[in-house]
Amino acid sequence: MRILIAEDDAVSRRMLEVTLTGWGYEVQVACDGRTACLALEVAEPPRLALLDWMLPAMDGLEICHRLRSTQAGRTIYLILLTTRARKEDVIAGLDSGADDYITKPFDREELRARLRAGCRIVELQLSLAERMRELEKSAARINQLHGLLPMCAWCKRVRDDQNYWQEVECYVASHSDAQFTHGICPLCMEKTMAGLRKAE
Repeated sequence: MRILIAEDDAVSRRMLEVTLTGWGYEVQVACDGRTACLALEVAEPPRLALLDWMLPAMDGLEICHRLRSTQAGRTIYLILLTTRARKEDVIAGLDSGADDYITKPFDREELRARLRAGCRIVELQLSLAERMRELEKSAARINQLHGLLPMCAWCKRVRDDQNYWQEVECYVASHSDAQFTHGICPLCMEKTMAGLRKAE
């Protein structure tokens, strides 16, 4: 999974990059808030971001607010990584739209566990979005027939809303996505063969 690291301190940024790369993540870095925000607003952004609160140009809270105001930005898992440890700061961070909040200095194993949890949530979101797309496609293909359908007991034609009688297959084809192929059933085949034998 691709993760964006937004950190203005070069040493901290490099340490995070090396650590996350060592854990198998694809890492993208940004040294200021504006660059980070632009990287998260592209067509295929990183699915997870580690944001420092105090960034030049645009801070971590502003990035969270901005992303959560867009449809695409709502699906990115945002973690604030900051030295601010007061209860009010944690509340402000989560209220801004962050999914998680980690204080510096952080424990490596705790960070690793939180990243794994974030990845699970992102994968679940992506899976649900894919299923929704499949359901929408299926729903678009289905055009159901409802209610009573007048049918002639003799010729088996059906009557449409304009009082016009037509073959069942024509009616069904015009009211659904069904397509027909033609064959002959065993009973009709037997009748046809019997009729041919009599004609001989």
